Amino acid sequence: MTAFMRASDAFTWAMESDPRLRSTVVSVVVLERSPDWDEVRERFDLISRKLPMFRQRVVGSPAPAPPRWEYYRDFDLDYHLRRAAVPAPGTFDSVLELARVAEMQAFDRARALWEITLIDGLQDGGAAMICKFHHALTDGIGGVQIAMNLFNLSEDTYGHEALPPEPAVHEPSPLSGYRDSWRYDAGVLGGAVAGVARSTPRLVYAGVRRPVATLRSAAATAASVYRTVRPISRTGSPLVTERGLIRRLGVHQVPMPLLREAAHQCGGALNDAFVAGVAGGLRRYHEKHGITVGDLHLTMPVSLRTKADDIGGNRITLMRFDVPVGEPDPAARIRAVNQRTGAVRGEESLPYTQLIAAALNLMPRWYIGSVLRHVDFLASDVPGVPVPVFLGGAPVRSQYAFGPTIGASVNVTLLTYVDTCALGINVDTAAIPDFDVFHGALVAGFDEILSLAT
Repeated sequence: MTAFMRASDAFTWAMESDPRLRSTVVSVVVLERSPDWDEVRERFDLISRKLPMFRQRVVGSPAPAPPRWEYYRDFDLDYHLRRAAVPAPGTFDSVLELARVAEMQAFDRARALWEITLIDGLQDGGAAMICKFHHALTDGIGGVQIAMNLFNLSEDTYGHEALPPEPAVHEPSPLSGYRDSWRYDAGVLGGAVAGVARSTPRLVYAGVRRPVATLRSAAATAASVYRTVRPISRTGSPLVTERGLIRRLGVHQVPMPLLREAAHQCGGALNDAFVAGVAGGLRRYHEKHGITVGDLHLTMPVSLRTKADDIGGNRITLMRFDVPVGEPDPAARIRAVNQRTGAVRGEESLPYTQLIAAALNLMPRWYIGSVLRHVDFLASDVPGVPVPVFLGGAPVRSQYAFGPTIGASVNVTLLTYVDTCALGINVDTAAIPDFDVFHGALVAGFDEILSLAT
């Protein structure tokens, strides 16, 4: 049975007609030493056999059906698994430079949408693994689920499950794409008709019994959908307005217990303190340039994943709203972020994410750009691995994730590992050309948040 892209994944795939909106996700795993390469290769072989999209490529479909996933004859595991070494002295900056290039490069669309590179030669005998995925393949939480199939809980590298057989690859017939797309379109149309048939009697009944409440509910849902898709005509910042193709990566670490305590002191959650810290860094960055800033536009991924969903896959929606970056009091900023994120998580449009994405896929590409390119910043909080783990017998020191900017000036991604919040900072240098200044401002923004936890 042909597997078509979900509408939200097709949206991330199609918007890459503008290279500034690429949806490449890069993560870096830092290891104490070089792992057993054969062990790593076998683990990825197992993952690729258990999760179909790791051996599939994306192929186009006749409109209006979305692209579909397809096994292909030329899949080569060793194309996706590479090894390299950094020159002496083997600093982490050298790893970040390789990750930066991976972040900016597009995928070969004739192949599966992932690449892994093991980096040797780090200081003190360390190593690192750069993982590159397309967002249509997995979101942050799905990536952590995949990682748990890759990592061990000890240095032992034995006790593997047997490898399933390789999936069969069938050459599609010239008309199979049209036939499958026709079936898909017919299924969507039939589902829509059935949905209308089921819901119409309830709507009519509710309209007769509670006409005012029904009208208000419909208006609230329509307003929520509009807030989700409305175009933004300009950035909230008068400073970080340009967008380009060059990225710069950086990292920072924050103790998770302190960040959580700071949030709780202000009646918020860890994510509220995280967003408030990024906002504080942006405020300080603007102040260093002599500019006073108020609210800025934020895109925040909201997970729609349930326990019934398979491992991996992309189960998020992107919600846009304004946050009080100009608020100097970190406690007040956390409370304001908590209030606004709470409202976003309660949006009535969330159950209609796939329908909204399907409608956006029919929009002109310039409209999609207008929805995304004037967002000021992105912030994503990903709960990671809560216990120490090992890769191919090598202890994992730390992990960082670098989400795509997709039109924003910067994406800061928080990935937890044990009791550390690792921040992956992905900056568009056209918007923020002085990365070191921004990095210092961001560190200071989190320091003022952590001061609330004393």
